[in-house]
Parts: sequence; C-alpha cells; structure tokens
Amino acid sequence: MIPDVLYEDNHLIAVNKPAGILSQQDYTGEPSLLEMVKDYVKEKYNKPGNVFIGLVHRLDRPVSGTMVFARTSKAAKRLSEQFREKDSEKIYCAAVSTPGRHVWNENDAGLWIPLEQEMERRGDRSVIVKEKTSSSQRCILEYTPVLFSKGEALLLVRLITGRKHQIRGQLSSIGMPVIGDRHYGGAPLRDTEAICLHAFSLRIIHPTTREPMEFRSPVPRCISERFHEYEDLDGVLGECI
Repeated sequence: MIPDVLYEDNHLIAVNKPAGILSQQDYTGEPSLLEMVKDYVKEKYNKPGNVFIGLVHRLDRPVSGTMVFARTSKAAKRLSEQFREKDSEKIYCAAVSTPGRHVWNENDAGLWIPLEQEMERRGDRSVIVKEKTSSSQRCILEYTPVLFSKGEALLLVRLITGRKHQIRGQLSSIGMPVIGDRHYGGAPLRDTEAICLHAFSLRIIHPTTREPMEFRSPVPRCISERFHEYEDLDGVLGECI
C-alpha cells in the first residue's frame, strides 16, 4: 500500500493513516504504516540499504488520520520532545452516540468543554475510576459539539494528555461512546475495521526551521456519510478549530 502523503521534506513526512492499519508492527507481524513509509521513501528517493524513519507518536489501529514521522534522528529527537512536553496540538473528530441526557442546542457549538478524570489500564481496556489510585493516571481532554443528527453528534476533541485509548475511554465514560467502537460500548459499523474517530489536525513546530506547521487529514467516509447533508465537512470542522 502506498501511503497517503500530506507533506514531506528532508526532515519529516506527514501521512493520512487508514483505519485498520497498525502504526508500528506488533507481535502479529502484520504490515504497519511505519514500514509502508519506509518502503515509500526508499523507492521514491532510490535509497540503498536501510531507510531511517522515526516513529514519534501513534494512533490506535481502528483510528484514522494524521501522523507525522521523522526522516532523521535529529528530527526524531526534537519531535518526540514536542509530543512529550505537549508542545504539539492534536485535534480529533469523533461521531458519537448521544443518549437523551446529552441535549445540546446551537448555542453549545464552539464551546470547549473540559473533561479531567483518572484512568487505569485493565487488560486491554482503559477504565475511568472515580478516585486516584496507585495505578491510575490523570487524563485530560476538551471537546466541543459541532453537528447533531438523529441521536448522534459530531465532536471535535482536543487531546491534552496522551493516554492509551484515552478519547475512547473518556467519551464512553460520560455516555457518548464512539460509533463503531464496540470495545467501549459503541454501536457497531458494518464491513469496516474503522471506528468513527479520526485524527483531523496535527500542529507541530518544524524540527529544523522552527516554523509552526499544521497537517489535516480529510474526514473518512464512515463519519462523513453520517452527516451527508454537509457538503464540506472538512471546512465546517476547520472553522471550529
């Protein structure tokens, strides 16, 4: 598979990760986006031997959207530091189920709502706990409702901390599971490995030029088809950031 490249230069490459693809190879040995990017760079630039591509952050397998990789060890170090020190900004869009207690109106759109909780890993799940424990971590995000359609809503989510399955676990804990995310109580999707969670925008500082950069990945079909009355869904979301 040829990666969907959003931007590239001698220091970094940004791509749109498809849902269902691993960010990095795991014990299964299945193809990963990291290996695909390596193969792409090797072939495009006719590079002999091993190609360096640095993994500086990850997306869950069923999540699509923007990822950036480093093309040099210096860029990898500087980008990793940005993610570690929270100098980058990650904004996701999520289509969620909205039970009756979540009633919004047009005045709520654009209002960023903070959500700060304690989260524990239990097996392959991230679980919200009421009180801090020796094994819990603080997880923080902000979300804003953008669109509404028949018991569902499209949210923008700004990730403040970066815990495993954080958005999925936190939204589920307040009764708004991501559609397709059966692992956290979401309504199933047919014939897809995706869930309706997409890394829409990623803002970083270029590791060499120090210029601010933003990369955006188009909203995937599993989300856009739920709000099909809006022709330019990317534009609608972009205006809310």
